[in-house]
Amino acid sequence: MIGYREAIARLLAHASRLPAETCAPAAALGRVLAADVTSPIALPSFDHAAMDGYALAAPEPLEPGSEHAVHGSQAAGDAARGAGDGGAWEIMTGARLPEGLDAVVAVERTELLEAAADGRPTRIRLLDALSEGQNVRHAGVDLAQGAVALPAGTRFGPAQLMLLAGAGVRAVSVVRRPRVAVIGTGKELVTDPAQPLADSQIYSSNAPYLAAALGHAGAEVVTCEVVDDTTDTYVDALRRARVAGVDLVVSTGAVSMGRYDFVPEALRRLGADVLFHKVAMRPGKPLLAATLPDGPRVMALPGTPMAVAAGLRFFVTPVLRAMLGLPAEPVLHAVLDTPQQPKAGLRHFLRARFQLAADGRLHARVMPQQQPFRIAPYALADGWVVLDEDAGDCAPGRVVEVASLDPETGLAITGGAP
Repeated sequence: MIGYREAIARLLAHASRLPAETCAPAAALGRVLAADVTSPIALPSFDHAAMDGYALAAPEPLEPGSEHAVHGSQAAGDAARGAGDGGAWEIMTGARLPEGLDAVVAVERTELLEAAADGRPTRIRLLDALSEGQNVRHAGVDLAQGAVALPAGTRFGPAQLMLLAGAGVRAVSVVRRPRVAVIGTGKELVTDPAQPLADSQIYSSNAPYLAAALGHAGAEVVTCEVVDDTTDTYVDALRRARVAGVDLVVSTGAVSMGRYDFVPEALRRLGADVLFHKVAMRPGKPLLAATLPDGPRVMALPGTPMAVAAGLRFFVTPVLRAMLGLPAEPVLHAVLDTPQQPKAGLRHFLRARFQLAADGRLHARVMPQQQPFRIAPYALADGWVVLDEDAGDCAPGRVVEVASLDPETGLAITGGAP
C-alpha cells in the first residue's frame, strides 16, 4: 500500500499531453487549445461611435454652446466615407466614424436647432465641452491584429467562442480528447432500468455515472459496458478497449482481495505493468493502476459508489488533465465547521456542504452518513473535504483542504452564513 502523493506521482509520470487536431471554433466547446490563437484582424476593426449622437472633429476641445451644421448621417453598416467640409454628422451606435471626425457627443447632450422637413437634423448646439476621442471606440482597443487572442491551455467555452467569432477566426488547434472505455463488473448488475430486478440484483449506477462524468471532464467515452464476475469476460472487455484505440480504461469492482476479485489476475494475464495496488485512503483503498503493453492505462476502482466517485475525482481527473495539457488544480481551503477524528495513516475524502460567511471566508460542513455505499448524500453535496494522512483530530475552526465535485464548474456554495 502506498500514500496518495506517491500514487499520483506514479500516475502523472506516465501521463503526457495528447496530440493536437484542428476544428472550427464552434466545434471546440469544452476542448483545450493546443496552440495560441492569434487574431487575424484588429478588434474593433475600425473607429466607431460608442453611442447615438453626433460625430465631430475636435483636435482642440469644442466649447459648450458652440453650434454646428449637420452635413450627413452614418448608421452601423454604412460604408466608410469622408466628412467633406467637416461639421457634425448624425451617427448611430457602432457606426464607423466618417474620415476626419474624431469625437462623438451623445444626442441627449445637444440641442436641436434646425431640422429638415423629413425630421433630419441640420443644426445642433453642444451642451457640454467635447474633446478628441470622446465616446469613440478605437480600432484594436480590444484586440490588436496579430495579438494572441487566447493562449494554449485555455479551456474553450462560450466566452472564448464569442471572442474568436468576433475576430473571424475560422479554425483552432485543440488537444485530442482522451478516449476512454468504461467497464463495470458484477453479475448482479442490471443495465436496463426498464427491466424489473430479480432477487439479489441491483441497477448499475457506477457505469452511467462514470460515462457522464468522464464526458463532462473532456474525455470521449468510446465504450461503456458491464461484464460478469469472471476473468475471461474482463480480459475480453480489455481487449475490445485496446482494439478501439482507447487511451484509458476505467473499471469498477473486483479489485480487492476476495475470491471474485479477478482484476489483478486479469491484468497479470495480459502482461500489464502494475503501477500500484492499494492506496492509504478512505474510501477506495483497493484502487489499482496499471499500463497494458502497447496499450492504454487502466484505472481499476473498487465497486462501492463513493470509492468510484473519489477514485474518479482524485485519481482519474488528474490523469485526464495531464492528457489535455491542463495544469494541476490549485489547492483550495475552507474553515471546518464539523469536528472530525480521521483514522491515522489514511487520506480521507469526505462529502461536504460549503457556505460563505459574512467575512467572506468559505466554511465546510462534513455531511453525516459518510458510508461509501450511500449515494443520496453525494447527490446533495457541494464538494469534498480532504484530510491528509496525519491530520489528527480536527476541531471546528481548523482550515482544511477542500475540492469541488467537478473541477470544470468549480466550488458550489450552498449560500447563507454558517
